Amino acid sequence: MNFLAHIYLSGDDEDIIIGNFIADGIKGKRYQKFPPAIAKGILLHRAIDTFTDSHPIVHQSTARLHKNYGHYSGVIVDILYDHFLAKNWSTYSVVPLDEYVENFYKLLRKNFTILPARIQRMMPYMIADNWLLSYATVEGIGKILTQMNVRTKGVSKMNLAVEELVTYYDDFEKEFTLFFEELRAHSVQKLSEL
Repeated sequence: MNFLAHIYLSGDDEDIIIGNFIADGIKGKRYQKFPPAIAKGILLHRAIDTFTDSHPIVHQSTARLHKNYGHYSGVIVDILYDHFLAKNWSTYSVVPLDEYVENFYKLLRKNFTILPARIQRMMPYMIADNWLLSYATVEGIGKILTQMNVRTKGVSKMNLAVEELVTYYDDFEKEFTLFFEELRAHSVQKLSEL
C-alpha cells in the first residue's frame, strides 16, 4: 500500500502513524532505536506490506499491469489503491479527506526532527503539491505516476499506467474494495498483537 493507506491503517495514535509513515527507511532491527509506539508503527507497516504483497486480489491487479511494467506493477497498484481510498474516503472515515490530510501534514511538521533525512527532504514537496489529497483524482494520480517515473529515470514508464487505470477503472476499484476490507481487519488484529 502507499502513503495514504498506511497512514489511515495506523488508527489515531500519532506515534504509530509516524512509525508507519517512516518505516520504508528503517531497515532490519533499527526500529528498536525508536520509542515503543513508533516502533509499533514500523512493525505495522511491515505487516501491511507482507499481507498486501502475498494477497491474491492484489496479484490479480498487478497481473493486469505486469506485461507493460514488470516488477514496477506492485508499486503502481499501491498508488492506484491509494486513489480508490482517497476517492471513496467518506466510506472509511467521518473526517473529510482535506482535513485529515492537513492534520497529517501538521503531525509531520511537529515531528520533523525524528523523521529520517530522506523523508525530511521529501516532506516539503509532499506538502506543497498536496500529494495525499491529489490521490483522489485521476489527474492527481497521473502526476504522482509521472514523478515516480522520473525517479526511475524513465525506466519504469509508470507515467503511462494512468491509461490502464482509466481502461480498467471498475476492475481495479472492485479489487481494491474487496482487498481493503480484509486489510483493514488484518491491520486492526496486528495492532492489537504488537
